[in-house]
Amino acid sequence: MQIAIMLYDRFTALDAVGPFEMLSRMPGAQTFFVAASAGPVHNDQDNLILHAERSFADVTAADIVLVPGGPGSRDAMKDPVLLDWLRAVDATSTWTTSVCTGSLVLAGAGLLEGRRATSHWLALDALRDLGVEPTGERVVFDGKYVTAAGVSSGIDMALHLLGRIAGDRVAQSVQLLTEYDPQPPYDAGSPEKAPTEIVAHWRGLGRTVVEAG
Repeated sequence: MQIAIMLYDRFTALDAVGPFEMLSRMPGAQTFFVAASAGPVHNDQDNLILHAERSFADVTAADIVLVPGGPGSRDAMKDPVLLDWLRAVDATSTWTTSVCTGSLVLAGAGLLEGRRATSHWLALDALRDLGVEPTGERVVFDGKYVTAAGVSSGIDMALHLLGRIAGDRVAQSVQLLTEYDPQPPYDAGSPEKAPTEIVAHWRGLGRTVVEAG
C-alpha cells in the first residue's frame, strides 16, 4: 500500500508526523513524503525540516493521500501545480485525507464540494465559503474522503483508517505500541470545553490565527 503525505512550505509538523507515525506501522505499507520538488520542506515555525523523498512528478498514484494543515495551506489551496497533482492522484486513490486546514486545500482542489468535512475549529467558516458542509466532529468520513479536525486529531484519523483497512487488531496494536493513551492536564481541547474567555479571545482573532499559525 502506497501512502503519500504531501508537504508544502509552512505546514504544521504534527499534522504530518502524527498520521505518519501511525500509518507507517501498517503491515505492507510504504509511507513517504512528497512535495513539488524532492528535498527539504520547512514547517510553520521554520524550526523543523522534513525531507520529501519524492516530487509530484515522481508520484502518479497512491492508495492513501494525506494533506496536512498549517499556515501555508492558504497559499497551497491556490497553487495550480499542487492542486493539479492532488486532482490527478485523487482520481485513483482509495482514500483522500486531510488534517486541520489541509481540508481547505482539498476544497481548493474542488474535491469536497457538497461534502461533509471538518477542519480546525477556527477554519470551519472558511470551509463553508468553499462549498463544503462543515462539521465540528473530530474525524469525518464522507465516501473516500476523510478529514480530521485540528492538529492532534490526525492521530485519531489515522487509527480510524488503520481499523478500516487492516482491522481492529492492527489498529489496537499500533495504539498500544505507540502508547497513545491521552491524559491531558487540562480539559480544554475544544471550544465546547475550554474556558469561555479563552475561546472568545481566539475567536476574536478569527482566521488570522489559522493563517499565522
